Amino acid sequence: MATIIDGRKISSDIKVEIKAEVDALKNKGKRAPHLAIIIVGDDGASHTYVGGKIKACAAVGFEYTLMQFAESISEEKLLKHVHNMNTDEDIDGFIVQLPLPAHISVDRVTESISSEKDVDGFANENFGSITSNYPLLMPATPLGVMELLKRYEIETEGKNCVIVGASRLVGAPLALMLSKEGNATVTLCNKHTENLASHTKQADILVSAVGLPGLITKDMVKEGAVVIDVGTTRVKDDTKKTGFKLSGDVVYDDVAPLASFITPVPGGVGPMTIASLMINTLRAAQKNLL
Repeated sequence: MATIIDGRKISSDIKVEIKAEVDALKNKGKRAPHLAIIIVGDDGASHTYVGGKIKACAAVGFEYTLMQFAESISEEKLLKHVHNMNTDEDIDGFIVQLPLPAHISVDRVTESISSEKDVDGFANENFGSITSNYPLLMPATPLGVMELLKRYEIETEGKNCVIVGASRLVGAPLALMLSKEGNATVTLCNKHTENLASHTKQADILVSAVGLPGLITKDMVKEGAVVIDVGTTRVKDDTKKTGFKLSGDVVYDDVAPLASFITPVPGGVGPMTIASLMINTLRAAQKNLL
C-alpha cells in the first residue's frame, strides 16, 4: 500500500517556518508581509478558498486586505483596483480569485498584475522565469507539488514524469519545473493525446491535473509509481452536510495499492497551493523590506 503524501501536515510545517521568519522580521522592526485578495461575485467555492487563504495569513502573522466586488463590476473598474494594488507600497502581494465573471478577461486581469506582486505566479514574466537561473515568483500549485516531492524525498532526477493536463496554471509550468529543477524526463499529455494509458503506464511519477473524477484508473498506473492527484472537483453528495464532496482525478482506492506514494483528495495538493501562496508573499515582502 502506498505511503500517503500528507499535504495538510507539510502545509502546516511550512506555515510554522514562515511564522518564524515573520517574527524575525518584526523583531528587526520591520512590518509584517501584507497580502491583498480581490474576489468578484458570490461563487461558493471561491469564497471557501479565499477563507482558507485568510486563515493561513492569520496563522503565519501576515496582514491581509480582502476586497469584495459584485459580479456586475466592469472590467475597467476591476483593472483600476488592480492598478491601485500595484502601486500601493504597503501591499507586498495580491491575488485576483478565479474564476471571474464571463464579461471580464482573465488574461487581461492577470497580466495587469505587477510581476513583483503576482504571488499566484500567473504573469508571463514569472511563468517565463521558470526556465531561467533566477526564477521569480513561481506558480503556486506547481510550486506546492515540487515542495511535496522534496519533503518526501522523492527522487525526480532521471525519472519518467507524465503529466496529464497541460493547463497554464498547473500542467505546463509543472512540466518546466520538473525538467529544469527536477532534471526529470517529462511527457505532457493533453486532451488530444491518443492512447493516454500507453503514456501513463510508463510514468515513475504520474501527475493528473485535469479535474475529471475517475480519469486515472489502476490499469493506467505502473506498479510502484508516485501518483500526484491535482484534480479537485465538487461532486454532488447528499450524505454530506455541504451537499457535495471533493473528488480527485485518480480512483484512489484502486490505485493506492499499486503506488509507492499517493496524494489524497482532499488533503494532498490542495493545502500546498495555499502554503505556496504564503511562500511567495513572504518572498515578495522580503524584497520590499530589505
